[in-house]
Amino acid sequence: MRIVLIGQAAFGEKTLEALLKKGEEIVAVFTKPDKDGKADPLKVLALKNNLPVNTPSTYKDDSVFDIYCSYKPDLTIMAFVTDIIPTRFFEASSKGAICYHPSILPKHRGGSAINWAIIMGATKTGLTIFQPDGGIDTGSIIVQKEIEIGPNDTTGSIYFDHLFPMGIDAILESVDLIKAGSPPLIPQDETKATYEPLCNDKVALLDWNKSTKEIHNFIRGCDPQPGAFSFIKGEKVRFYGSTISEINTKEPSGTILSVNKNGMMIAAGGSAVLIAKIRSSSGKMDPDEFCSKLGITPGDHFSS
Repeated sequence: MRIVLIGQAAFGEKTLEALLKKGEEIVAVFTKPDKDGKADPLKVLALKNNLPVNTPSTYKDDSVFDIYCSYKPDLTIMAFVTDIIPTRFFEASSKGAICYHPSILPKHRGGSAINWAIIMGATKTGLTIFQPDGGIDTGSIIVQKEIEIGPNDTTGSIYFDHLFPMGIDAILESVDLIKAGSPPLIPQDETKATYEPLCNDKVALLDWNKSTKEIHNFIRGCDPQPGAFSFIKGEKVRFYGSTISEINTKEPSGTILSVNKNGMMIAAGGSAVLIAKIRSSSGKMDPDEFCSKLGITPGDHFSS
């Protein structure tokens, strides 16, 4: 079965590595153009294996589609794709296309699925391999996997420790189902669909008026990117490694209660969160080092 792989970054690279190890026929790779003179990891691996590599800046050009069609793909695999791929690319493959998405579709469509699952307090999430049909994460489901979200899991830990390696395996499983001619192709229930925007600085400002749990979920949902942030003494500060403290306090939310080698304790919704790391304009550092540099002491407070 002739496979074209469209993807990028470490996930695209590891997907290609797994497909080649399994002996699949990869006829071409499409990935991001070089950035600042640096090639995408997927491109590097593809060239190392003497595979044709294409780096279009857009998939809307007819010339790009013509090149794609020249490979006569049976299946197109989309492994971490942020570009908009026109529907005609899926239709040109004799067996269509499959796409990886890190949520249990139809919940959490969009480019920040893991972030929002954690921010919204979900205790479970997972991944979906589906047949894209031109919509935003719409199309029939082939494989789904579910995992638990721990109370202190972050977007980073859920992705790198679980959904990244599980996603590679799920893609290989889906390829086998398609080769066998028996993919399940389960329609998504549109009545249960949710869609959230990208989790970036437009939404990452921390609201200290929320409950302790909501503040904690927000910080870990934005960890490692973009980093939930607040302000103190004119400095924009991002928070990482949040845990909920058992203490009770009447101090206003956002007030620094203590700072030591264990982190920064901040009042939050009647209780407190302990922050292990912060990042400011000076870079990422321990909270005690940051406070020492800016002369910040317990009793000072963060604001939105």
